[in-house]
Amino acid sequence: MPRKRRQIRTSIQKDKPYTVRVCPKQVSAPAQTMWTADEIAQLCYEHYGIRLPKKGKPEPNHEWTLLAAVVKIQSPADKACDTLDKPVQVTKEVVSMGTGTKCIGQSKMRKSGDILNDSHAEVIARRSFQRYLLHQLQLAATLKEDSIFVPGTQKGVWKLRRDLIFVFFSSHTPCGDASIIPMLEFEDQPCCPVFRNWANNSSVEASSNLEAPGNERKCEDPDSPVTKKMRLEPGTTAGVVTNGAAHHQSFGKQKSGPISPGNSCDLTVGGLAAVTRIAPGSAKVIDVYRTGAKCVPGEAGDSRKPGAAFHQVGLLRVKPGRGDRTRSMSCSDKMARWNILGCQGALLMHFLEEPIYLSAVVIGKCPYSQEAMQRALIGRCQNVSALPKGFGVQELKILQSDLLFEQSRCAVQAKRADSPGRLVPCGAAISWSAVPEQPLDVTANGFPQGTTKKTIGSLQARSQISKVELFRSFQKLLSRIARDEWPHSLRVQKLDTYQEYKEAASSYQEAWSTLRKQAFGSWIRNPPDYHQFK
Repeated sequence: MPRKRRQIRTSIQKDKPYTVRVCPKQVSAPAQTMWTADEIAQLCYEHYGIRLPKKGKPEPNHEWTLLAAVVKIQSPADKACDTLDKPVQVTKEVVSMGTGTKCIGQSKMRKSGDILNDSHAEVIARRSFQRYLLHQLQLAATLKEDSIFVPGTQKGVWKLRRDLIFVFFSSHTPCGDASIIPMLEFEDQPCCPVFRNWANNSSVEASSNLEAPGNERKCEDPDSPVTKKMRLEPGTTAGVVTNGAAHHQSFGKQKSGPISPGNSCDLTVGGLAAVTRIAPGSAKVIDVYRTGAKCVPGEAGDSRKPGAAFHQVGLLRVKPGRGDRTRSMSCSDKMARWNILGCQGALLMHFLEEPIYLSAVVIGKCPYSQEAMQRALIGRCQNVSALPKGFGVQELKILQSDLLFEQSRCAVQAKRADSPGRLVPCGAAISWSAVPEQPLDVTANGFPQGTTKKTIGSLQARSQISKVELFRSFQKLLSRIARDEWPHSLRVQKLDTYQEYKEAASSYQEAWSTLRKQAFGSWIRNPPDYHQFK
């Protein structure tokens, strides 16, 4: 007999977390799995529309942007349903959010740590998440209030509550390796989601459920021939969230279900071969979506041959600059690193028993390949071993939503029709954190929006998520804790600079060194003199 569809009632209010109530009679999986990719996307789009002000958002019909967020999911901890009239509640809450498409060139980097080098949405969301984690540590360590953390096994160290997980959302595939996906010969619109082994298996049966996602990440080269081809045809529509409300339109039949182990792809070293040849239904792959991220100097480069052989996959890449090369690694590379080292960074590792890992990544409607995502975020590092206690390659779940971000390049392009002027990426980046003081931060060119040359270097010209400001928040947390209650790594030596505090997080640095030796040896690292500020 066919399974009954789960009855889900949602309750979304402007100032409260998003709660999913699942009827106990129909609960057949752990509560923490009772969410879908569409629910995560809808929650993030609504948060963007309701919580974020107009400042920093794209100019209508003229600009577009990218969106990323971290969502906290809380499930009933070790509680079973005693009665049929008590619904299981899975609470979802956006705890950080970022928008942005830009990064600065290496000539504009500053040794004072007061500029944002990388303002891509994923990086802004992660730095905003670190700000949230700092606040939660303050609640636990100094205010003794409810927090996401509980005491660890050693003095001054904390660990994440067992009833919580974090899901990362991005309205687009990350730039770099994950964005190198096939374009099929029959396409007049952007390419279909691609099944595993599309590059190597010529006998894959045709599917009637292929979908045509809209283009998202083309901020690097908006005038390239490939970019110009990417568009939604007049008869093609997508699920779009507008003004905080979800509107499901006829855009394919594939829906994102609850997380299950079956959503993971097996990936071997052979899967890192160059993108070529055959796609589902024996349709020929005539090209690949290009990423503007450039191969790291010293590594094997792209062939740059016409068509599907243009890129080589699996390589480390740096984000492009406008005439000035950057030192910012691609978002695909950074997210792969987070999946081994955690999202908390070196500083916060002093206070944590274990890294803070993401449990899942959800991608919005856009050109998408499950194989490319698995390869870029997991496969390249899957054989890394001998990591310190607590660190490891995570079984990250990767899903795609059917909902299109209304301020993505594709959505704006479809709406603007024959509007005059050129469609350009928004120059501003928005950071939002679930913290009580100054949760919002709008920047341009790495500084708070409105900063002038005269004010650069002042306290007012620092983003809340710049290195120096996050370090200041870390030091503020330390100052509120008695020294004999500090973690051991901070009590045993006198530390002064940002670099010294980072290097003193020994387990994190050991894990990072192991990752570089075994997988990411060509990773571009900033010279130590960029981390000597206090």
